[in-house]
Amino acid sequence: MSEPAIELQGISKAFGPVQANKDISIRVMPGTIHGIIGENGAGKSTLMSILYGFYKADKGEIFISGKKVAIPDSQAAIAAGIGMVFQHFKLVENFTVLENVVLGAEDGALLGPSLAKARRELTELAAEYELNVDPDALIEEIGVGMQQRVEILKALYRQADILILDEPTGVLTPAEADQLFRILHRLKDEGKTIILITHKLREIMEATDTVSVMRRGEMTATVKTSETSPEQLAELMVGRKVLLRVDKTPAQPGAAVLEVDNLRVVDGAGVERVKGVSLQVRAGEILGIAGVAGNGQSELLEVLGGMRHGTGSVRLNGNELDLTGTKSDARSRRHRGIAHVPEDRQREGLIMDFRAWENVAFGYEDDPLYSRGMLMDHDALREDTAGKIERFDVRPPNAELPAKSFSGGNQQKIVLAREIERNPDLLLVGQPTRGVDIGAIEFIHQRIVELRDAGKAILLVSVELEEILSLSDRIAVIFDGKLMGERLPEETDEKELGLLMAGMTNAPEGTPVAEAVAENLARVDGKAT
Repeated sequence: MSEPAIELQGISKAFGPVQANKDISIRVMPGTIHGIIGENGAGKSTLMSILYGFYKADKGEIFISGKKVAIPDSQAAIAAGIGMVFQHFKLVENFTVLENVVLGAEDGALLGPSLAKARRELTELAAEYELNVDPDALIEEIGVGMQQRVEILKALYRQADILILDEPTGVLTPAEADQLFRILHRLKDEGKTIILITHKLREIMEATDTVSVMRRGEMTATVKTSETSPEQLAELMVGRKVLLRVDKTPAQPGAAVLEVDNLRVVDGAGVERVKGVSLQVRAGEILGIAGVAGNGQSELLEVLGGMRHGTGSVRLNGNELDLTGTKSDARSRRHRGIAHVPEDRQREGLIMDFRAWENVAFGYEDDPLYSRGMLMDHDALREDTAGKIERFDVRPPNAELPAKSFSGGNQQKIVLAREIERNPDLLLVGQPTRGVDIGAIEFIHQRIVELRDAGKAILLVSVELEEILSLSDRIAVIFDGKLMGERLPEETDEKELGLLMAGMTNAPEGTPVAEAVAENLARVDGKAT
C-alpha cells in the first residue's frame, strides 16, 4: 500500500482549560476525498488549523507522504503542498481575482511578471479543473460561488496536492454546491487529496470515500462511506439518536399577522430587487421563501425588519408599518412585535468583539429588565444571558466570552435566544441553520416549531430546499424579485421548487435543475451566480 498523504499521530491542543483536540490520530490516503464531521465545537477546524500551521499542537506529530514534517506556519504548510479554503474566505474584496491569486506568492519586487505568469497559469488551471472565472473581476463584484473558486485556484496556483475545505457549502446554493463537488471529483481524478469538513450528511454520503467522526475534541470513528449511513453518522457525531426530519404536527393557522401588498425595493445602485411582492403570514404557521441567493429575499427580510426602505403596503396585525419614514427602523419594528434573525449572523446579528451578554442586549438596550435608572443593569443582563445560554444549550456556557470565540452554530443559538425569547408576534428568520451542525439543526428547528405552535407567525428564508420542505407549512418561491407561486410541502418536491427558483414555470420533463438554476440566474444577476 502507498503511504498516507497525511498522517496525524497523537495531536492534542488546549486553549486554556478547553481541550479542543485530545490525542487525535488520522490517516488520509492519497487521491481520495476524506470527510471529517462533527458538531460545532467538536475540534474539526482546530485540527485542520494545526495541519495548516495556524496553530501549533501541544503535542503530536505530522507526516506528509510518510515523512515527518514541522508546520510552524501557513508558509510551511504551503511549501509542504497543503492548501486550505476557509469557511469565511480570505480574499481582499477590492482586489481583482488575479491580484488575490498572486497575493503572497509574488516572484519578486516587480508585480508585472508575477501577474502575467499567474494569468497564464490560471487559464490552464481553469481549463483543466472547470474553474472558470474572470481574472480581472473584482472580488466584491462576484458571487460567493465564484469567490470559492478563487480560493481553490489560489491553492492550486501554489501547487497544493492536498486541499482542505472547511464547510465549503455553508454559503452556497444547492446548484453551486453541486458544481463544487463536480470540481472536487475532477481534482481527485487528477490525483489530488481532499479533506472535506462539513456537517451535511448528504454531502458526506455523496462526495467522500472515507469519513472520520469527531466529538468533543476526540476522534470517535473512521469508516468507509459506503459502509455507513446518515443515521449512524449522526449518532456518532452527537452521541445519541438524531431525527433527520422535522417532527411537527399540522399547522393550525389563525388570523393574518403579516400582510404584504405590492412591495417594491430599489437598492443603492437603482436596481429594483423586490418587484411587487404580495404575501400573507398567519398566526401559527411557517411561510417558507425558497429561492437562489440574490433574487430579492434578503431585501424582503431587510424591509420587513426595518433595515431598508421600500414602497407598497405592509401591515402587522392590521396596522400599517412605516416603510420610508422615521419609524421605519429596526428598533420601531421590535417595539411593534417583530423579531429578526438576519441571514448573516456575523455581520448583522452579532458584534463579534462584544461578549455574549452584551450581544443579548443588542437591539434591546431599552428593555426595562436591563435598566437601572439611566444606566444599564449589567448584573440583570448577565443573569438573563445565563438563562438563555442554558435553555439554548450554548457551548461553552460562558457569557463572558466574546461572540467570535463561539462556533458558528453556537453564535446562531445566541441570536435565536435573543429574538425568540422576546415572544414576538412575527419572527423573521433568514438561513437559520447556515453553517450549523446536525445536532444544532435539530435543536433550532424544534425552537422554531415551538414558536409556531405558540401561535406566532414565522417568515422563513432559506436556500436549503430540504429545510424549506420539512419546516414550512406553505412555500412561496421567489425569482428575480418576483413570487413565482405558492406550494404546499406535501404537494411538491425539490425538482419542482428548483425549476421555479430558476424562473421556469413550464419546464420540459427531465430538465436538469442545477443547470436551469445556474443558466437563468446568470441572466438575472451575475453577483448571485
